[in-house]
Amino acid sequence: MELQDAIQLIQHTYSPGTWADLGCGSGLFTYALANLLPAGSTIYAIDKSPVHLASQPNPAHNRIIPQQLDFMMEDLPAAQLEGILMANSLHYVKNKPALLSRLIRYLSPQGKFIIVEYETDTANAWVPYPIRLAALKRLFAVEGFHEVTLLGERNSVFRAGKMYAVAIGR
Repeated sequence: MELQDAIQLIQHTYSPGTWADLGCGSGLFTYALANLLPAGSTIYAIDKSPVHLASQPNPAHNRIIPQQLDFMMEDLPAAQLEGILMANSLHYVKNKPALLSRLIRYLSPQGKFIIVEYETDTANAWVPYPIRLAALKRLFAVEGFHEVTLLGERNSVFRAGKMYAVAIGR
């Protein structure tokens, strides 16, 4: 996927402030978010592996802070986040309810989640714990997050089916 594809997939009006991209990989969605956030925002690009961000445009010159940590086990480096982005990372989490309960404490009262996942429930080596959109909505509803906005969909290049992107708020 190219940067413009990622930007289009998560296109939304975002609040300025501090965000975290959990499971950032090479930073494709970190930079997509940076292109959509108002100037002056900060994004923590977090991954379990050493973070090596690919060079991508950041026209608003938002601050991107790479950080190696395991978001499933370790504390995040900031509180009162405007949002948490999880692009193709939630499907690596087996115990999604426990993780969600833990992550909520890092959000500001108006904070939201941006989730990019595959619309499947068939696991494979790259997507060990998939979650369909309907199941994702139920998962977040348990924690009081009922506002789900579909941001975009696209065909998966790795398998039949679609990827979806949603914004989830209280």
